[in-house]
Amino acid sequence: MRDTECCRRYNRQKQVLARYLTTRCSARRVKWEMLVLLALLLLCRGIGSTHGSPDDHAGDSDMMSLLDFKRAITSDPKRALASWNTSNPLCRWAGVTCGRAHQGRVITSLELAGQGLEGEITSSLGNLTFLRTLNLSANSFSGRLPPLGRLSKLEVLDLSQNFLYDTIPDGIANCSSLRILDLSKNFLVGELHPKVGLISDLSALNLYRNILTGTIPPSLGNMTHLENLNLGGNNLSGSIPAELGKLSNLSILFLGENRLSGGIPQSLFNLSSLHALALDGNTLRGVLPPNIGDALPNLRGLFLDNNMFGGHIPASIGNCSKIEDIYLGSNNFSGPVPRSFGKLSKLISLLLHENMIEASNDESWGFLHAMGNCTLLQTIFLDYNQLQGGIPSSIGNMSVNLQYLALSGNRLSGTVPPSIGNLHGLIYLSLGNDLAGTIEGRFEKMTHLQHLYLEANNFTGAIPPSIGNLTNLTELRLSENAFSGHIPASLGNLQFLASLNISNNNLSGKIPVTLGNLQQLTFMDLGNNNLGGKIPRTLGNLQQLIEMDLGNNNLSGKIPVTLGNLQQLIVMDLSHNNLEGDIPSNLGDLVQLQHLDLSDNKLKGIIP
Repeated sequence: MRDTECCRRYNRQKQVLARYLTTRCSARRVKWEMLVLLALLLLCRGIGSTHGSPDDHAGDSDMMSLLDFKRAITSDPKRALASWNTSNPLCRWAGVTCGRAHQGRVITSLELAGQGLEGEITSSLGNLTFLRTLNLSANSFSGRLPPLGRLSKLEVLDLSQNFLYDTIPDGIANCSSLRILDLSKNFLVGELHPKVGLISDLSALNLYRNILTGTIPPSLGNMTHLENLNLGGNNLSGSIPAELGKLSNLSILFLGENRLSGGIPQSLFNLSSLHALALDGNTLRGVLPPNIGDALPNLRGLFLDNNMFGGHIPASIGNCSKIEDIYLGSNNFSGPVPRSFGKLSKLISLLLHENMIEASNDESWGFLHAMGNCTLLQTIFLDYNQLQGGIPSSIGNMSVNLQYLALSGNRLSGTVPPSIGNLHGLIYLSLGNDLAGTIEGRFEKMTHLQHLYLEANNFTGAIPPSIGNLTNLTELRLSENAFSGHIPASLGNLQFLASLNISNNNLSGKIPVTLGNLQQLTFMDLGNNNLGGKIPRTLGNLQQLIEMDLGNNNLSGKIPVTLGNLQQLIVMDLSHNNLEGDIPSNLGDLVQLQHLDLSDNKLKGIIP
């Protein structure tokens, strides 16, 4: 039973962490991508936006192509194409930029990003042979990619964030002037054709979040102007081509969330201009080279999490003075955290969870003291490693900006140092280990806390009433400890609390009526304690409650009729108490209820 609960608890914490990781990791990567793409777009717009003075009848051929494109649009919620008619000069149509007229061709740019357009992209756009920029991103276009192989002057092609389903045609290689190719966040399938590597002037290739299969073509190593390569979020397999090490101008390399295997080619460590390296979510293995931090001095983001890397974490990473994010979680790293990380003055996130990282004495815990210099640090995850012994008091010297601290799933013992209370900015704190003693005076000043996980320790004494002052809490988990005394009535002040678990302790006294104030509560487990008295009628106010466990206590009296108001309830456990009287008939009105346990009481009457 304990193993099952441990698995449930672990999975719940992972879900919270996963939501955070997904949001933060994506946001950080998008920031770097946007900075690079913005610079490239400005460059390409500067090259391709020379305006002539075409007369009202210039560009007739281009007009016919655009009208054909408009006819295929099935929804235009923002009326982006309202000006597209023959009574208006072509060069005054929304989203259209013109250059000098040449044999009926005048359009140099078509930009309709984020207009909510639906329909298919017609092949007629392939007739706009003087086009330099085509941006139809962030719409709802579907169907196949249009044949654009005749657009030899095209420099920017952005069809990202649509619903396009197709293979990437090898004819795209005929667009020999392309500088930016962004087809990300579609449903493109098939293999990436080696001919893509023939687009020698390409600066940015973004195919993120499609359904591409096969291997990464070694020919991509021929695109020596490439600065941004994002093939993440596909189903690519095989090894990382060593030829990518020839891309000496590369600043962003994202190959994460694929099925890549093998090791990191040594040639990649020649890319000294790299700002971000993301290989996360594959099955890559091997040991990181000791000089990785010296070879990649410009790194700002290192994302190698969810792989099979092993060995020690190289101390040279501490020489990456610009680095902001280090994600090495869910691997097989061992040994201590390098003290050199304390030199990383710009570090914001350090994720080392689910490894075999060790700390057991002053020397191996020295990194924690050193990282007091990382004044911008917001996140450190060390949960599910092999840390042991007491939590050093130097933890209280960490950044005042720290928001996320995870230490659960280790072999930590002793008491929680009072200095942890200095971390006033914490939003998330998990300490599930073998910690003991009181928690009085540790968390009262953490008024930003939203998630507090202290379960599966050996804490004793009373639950401090001051916990009720942490009014931003959404999850409070104190289960599987040895807390005694009464449940503080002040917990009723936690107006945002969604999950309350104080089960498997030695709590006594009555259930506070103030718990009925927790209008956001969906999960409540007070089971396996020594609680007595009556079940408060006010618990019937918890309209969002999905699971309620009051079993294995000494509760007496009748089951309140008000519990029949809990229309969202799926699980109700009142078993192993001293409840008596009739079972309220309105419990039969709980249409969502799937599990009802009233066993081992003194109840009578018909089960509804």
